[in-house]
Amino acid sequence: MKRALVPAVAAVLALALVGLLAYGLLSRSADDSIEQSVARGEFPPAPSRTLPLLGGAGTQSIAGLRGKVVVLNFWASWCDPCEAEAPILDRAHRTLQGSGRGTVLGVTYDDPSSASMKFARENAMSFPSVRDVGNKLAERYGTNKIPETFVIDRAGRIVDVFRGQIDQQFIDRALAKVR
Repeated sequence: MKRALVPAVAAVLALALVGLLAYGLLSRSADDSIEQSVARGEFPPAPSRTLPLLGGAGTQSIAGLRGKVVVLNFWASWCDPCEAEAPILDRAHRTLQGSGRGTVLGVTYDDPSSASMKFARENAMSFPSVRDVGNKLAERYGTNKIPETFVIDRAGRIVDVFRGQIDQQFIDRALAKVR
């Protein structure tokens, strides 16, 4: 009788462990704490990390752009929506640069440098991009799908967020918040 009980207990424990593992995996969701803060009118500080510039010497960080408006966009060469939104971001960059108020800063996501540089060239992206090796900056923004765009005011606070392909209306509305 005792021998039959041991396999049954082991099976129940194994099922319980599998159930806990499945619950843990299924209950994980995207980090939307930034969106929640922005929706409440609480503008969280923009995470910063010094990253190498794509295709050039030097580095850049959000902290290094303090005093400027920054449209931070996570993108990759294999992302079709990223290609569709590139002209909108480029126009925003030219407007911000022309007025001296800010910049668009691209952040490559899980993308080889050679593919990223080719994508930027083919899409006439005049704005700078940095390489987020290991997606460490993306993690700090809760980014796990791209494209994602964050608008950062001159004080270094996130004032708007869009997870997905942006359109001109989003850029117009977001930049109006930082004027």
